[in-house]
Amino acid sequence: MKSLHAQVPDLLLQELNELAKSQGASVDHLVSLALAAQVSAWRTRESIATRAARVDWKQMDDILARVPDNPPMAGDELLK
Repeated sequence: MKSLHAQVPDLLLQELNELAKSQGASVDHLVSLALAAQVSAWRTRESIATRAARVDWKQMDDILARVPDNPPMAGDELLK
């Protein structure tokens, strides 16, 4: 495992220390979890953007045009 040195605002570090104490976890563990979650979110956004760029919107419209225009079944209505 590698080490990472980062500058963190004092208030954020204070919050992190309090959270670590209340969760019975180390600051390192919480930082690793938060970093992993954020990297995953960035990768997911990149993946979705890449897929969206490949969409053939004309074909999508053609496919959706084949869906019958029926009212929703009981219980599936949108709430207002």
